[in-house]
Parts: sequence; C-alpha cells; structure tokens
Amino acid sequence: MDLTLTAILLGIVEGLTEFVPVSSTGHLILATELFGYNAHQWALFNVVIQLGAILAVVVQYWGTFWRAGIGVLKLEARGLAFLRNLLVAFLPSAVLGLALKDYIDILLGSPSVVAWALILGGIAILGIEKVAKTGEYVEVADLPVRQAFGVGLAQCCAMVPGVSRSGATIMGALAMGIERRTAAEFSFFLAVPTMIGASTLELADKGGELASGGGVGWGEIGIGFIVSFFVALAVIRAFVAYVSRSGFAPFAWYRIVLGTAAVVWLTWR
Repeated sequence: MDLTLTAILLGIVEGLTEFVPVSSTGHLILATELFGYNAHQWALFNVVIQLGAILAVVVQYWGTFWRAGIGVLKLEARGLAFLRNLLVAFLPSAVLGLALKDYIDILLGSPSVVAWALILGGIAILGIEKVAKTGEYVEVADLPVRQAFGVGLAQCCAMVPGVSRSGATIMGALAMGIERRTAAEFSFFLAVPTMIGASTLELADKGGELASGGGVGWGEIGIGFIVSFFVALAVIRAFVAYVSRSGFAPFAWYRIVLGTAAVVWLTWR
C-alpha cells in the first residue's frame, strides 16, 4: 500500500479510537496484521501521531488548561488542585511504564493479546456500567486525591495492548463513583502527560531510525499527525455528549464483536 495512504488510514484509526474505550493501540496492531505493512518501520509513527490526538484535547479544553496554568503560576488553590490530580494520576503508569518497558514492547507485537483483551475489556465495561453508582458532575480539580490516584492505578491496566487507556481510566473512575462526564474529561486530561511521556520515550529509543532511513519518514508522520488531530477533535466533542446521555455499553459490544472476529481470523488465516 502507498505510504501516504497508509499514513492517512492510520491517522483516521488513531483519531477515531484514542479517546473512546476501544483501544487505539489495539486497532493499530490489528491494522498491521490486516494491511500487512512492516510493523517495526511504523512503530515510531504509531506513537508520535498520538500527539495529534493529544493536541485535539488541548484545543478543545484550552480554557481549562489556561485557567489551570494561570492558577498554578499564581499559586491559586484550584489551579494547584488540577495539577495535583493530574500528577498523582500520571505517576503510577510513569513508574511502571519505565520499569516494564521491555515486557510491554513484547506484548505490543502480539495481536492475539489484543484480541482477547478487547473481549475481556468489553465484558468488564458491561459489568462496571451495570453496578457503578455515580455522583454528580464535578470538575477534575474538585476530585479528592484518593480518587485521582485510583484512576492512575486503573490506567496501568492499559499497558496491556487492547485494554484501552481511555477505557481503563474511565471505568476505573466509574467504579469509584465518579460521574460519566467527569470521568471522560479526566481521562482526556490525563492523556496529555501520559502520551507526551510515551512519545518522548519512543523518540529517544527509535528516533535514530529516521535519520538512518530505517523507518517511516517525517512526511508520513506529519500527515498522520494532522489527520489524527482533526478526527480526534470531532470525536472528543461527540463522545462527551453521547456518553453523558447513553453510557458505554455500545463500545463494550463493539469490543466484544471485534475481538471475537480477530480471534477467529488470527486462528484460521
């Protein structure tokens, strides 16, 4: 397949799946198997284009980030509370991610792990949706530290490809009684430091391949970045409105159907 077309398709996949609980990484891994392109050459691309989706969060919630930043500079309580909750939630995955990076890289090469994680994650979402008792909407700065840390622990589950970072954080939040919209927004905000950290590590590890011509070039990365940004921006706006009304069950069933199809395909291909 043409490199430019592949970059566009993967950018669309990333933008559609990064912030909904279906696993963007899992979709990119399955796309590798389906389209038959060289996964190693596109590994850096798959991580860096996530920054396009992260930029969409910053644009969509620019006012929130701006107020929090000014609040931190002025040492105001709400700005500091927002920063505190992000850092507390980010810490568990940062520590475990560094400690388990080699093992995580092995899992990223296994589409079978993705398929089963999609199925099990879908079942977990249905279960949590059924039993979770959530409160009223509050802003992220108003969450207590223990809940922020609990969301951070839940995010660690997403180190298994196919689990879904957004799914793990949102479901972890719901299980602790956090309201749906608050859970979704916290997941979006937490994605910013998490994915910047992951992309930085990947650039440090594989950035030399670009200079040597061993991977996909900056042109394809730029195309994927732009496509993922615009698609993710549309998804974020629609997703918050949808889950506030209807919940997460449709995403759970999508995961189960896709995961089952992937298991069958990987077994009999």
